[in-house]
Amino acid sequence: MSEFFKLFKTKKLKTEIIAGITSFFAISYIMIVNPMILKDAGIPMNLSVFATIFISVIGCLLMFVWADAPVILTPGMGVNAFFTYTLVVGLKFSWQEAIAVSIVSSIFYLIIAFTPLSNILSKSIPDTLKSGITVGIGLFLVEIGLEKAGLIVAGSNGSLLAFGSLNNSTTILGLFGLLLTLVLFIKKVPGNFIIGIVITTIIGVIFQIKGQATSISITQLNDYSNILIKGDFSHIVDLKFLLAVFSMTMILVFESMGLLEGILPDKKKFKKSFQSSAITSLLSGFFGTSPTVAAAESASGIESGGKTGIVSLVAGMLFAISTFFVGFLSYVPQAAIAPVIIITGALMMQQLRFIHLEDFSEWFPAFLIIVLIPLTGSIATGISFGFICYPIVKVVNKEYKKVHPIMWIIGMLFLLNLITNSLLV
Repeated sequence: MSEFFKLFKTKKLKTEIIAGITSFFAISYIMIVNPMILKDAGIPMNLSVFATIFISVIGCLLMFVWADAPVILTPGMGVNAFFTYTLVVGLKFSWQEAIAVSIVSSIFYLIIAFTPLSNILSKSIPDTLKSGITVGIGLFLVEIGLEKAGLIVAGSNGSLLAFGSLNNSTTILGLFGLLLTLVLFIKKVPGNFIIGIVITTIIGVIFQIKGQATSISITQLNDYSNILIKGDFSHIVDLKFLLAVFSMTMILVFESMGLLEGILPDKKKFKKSFQSSAITSLLSGFFGTSPTVAAAESASGIESGGKTGIVSLVAGMLFAISTFFVGFLSYVPQAAIAPVIIITGALMMQQLRFIHLEDFSEWFPAFLIIVLIPLTGSIATGISFGFICYPIVKVVNKEYKKVHPIMWIIGMLFLLNLITNSLLV
């Protein structure tokens, strides 16, 4: 934050402000996408949109004050998928219980962030597994996006999936939105995602394509207390709850660690950025949304020249202002959101380039994570198999010295996680 005052006397302040605006428009789609995903968990979309905005404001301000880093903290794509499709849909938690899982997981995340454990874990977990998690979650998001666009449906005649019908107006709208958003993205048009959503939504309204969300109005802030501080901890000692906490903690820690290490221009700011992420993640549960992480879209502002927390401050202010325009979200169909989810997933999958594909002992554990997350619909299952497999293939490959002792412990915990989950079913 000290750099903030120094910048007033330089021309760099303008660069930081522009970078903040750029980052905001790059991630602004989260105000629509996150509530739509959480809607599948049972959280009212017309309320979770406020939770998404409020926690993003707090996260950005915290990143400005504490870490002075150009990173946007907002509910994470991938983490919200785990919250909805693994915890609620898969494990049959209520959304209130899933919120409790998020809060407890974030407490462990907080402990790791403010102790030497963060450095120990960062050094002990192979980069190939960190990248594998990001790629696997990305592929999972692609699957979700294709489904919401109507481009894939449940298969028949023995196939898992099949192509959707082009006679379906939702599918046509989804294809249009995907092509439009892709062109805008490749051309690096500022605010490409939000522009794609707006234009696709307008087309959907004109042709009366169904799939719009429930009505949203700023007056519904009066009902926000219905999701505020609603975590259900009644089953906190149950084995299923504890296993869910373990899985989410691993996702939060390693995804955040990987993202921050990848986008921060000044690596010295990693520790405080990681701590800011942990604090905001904890608060997100009380606000009624899935945990926050560092947004990969922060890279757009960094590429624009942003280097300080002013980027986060500007983005946080714009999130706050957007509260007064939430009424427009009621017109947005799922087909307009799907292209953003698909492209975001594809961007996450670019982490494949950091995996040493030529070394099968490195590639195969990451491969298990990548394919099992979308195929099983469980991020936790994919991560478990990858972390269990890694020490084994390294021993077989006579590279056991490369396996950190912590990896053996985590691998055993994931094995126990898989076994106990099977017994609970």
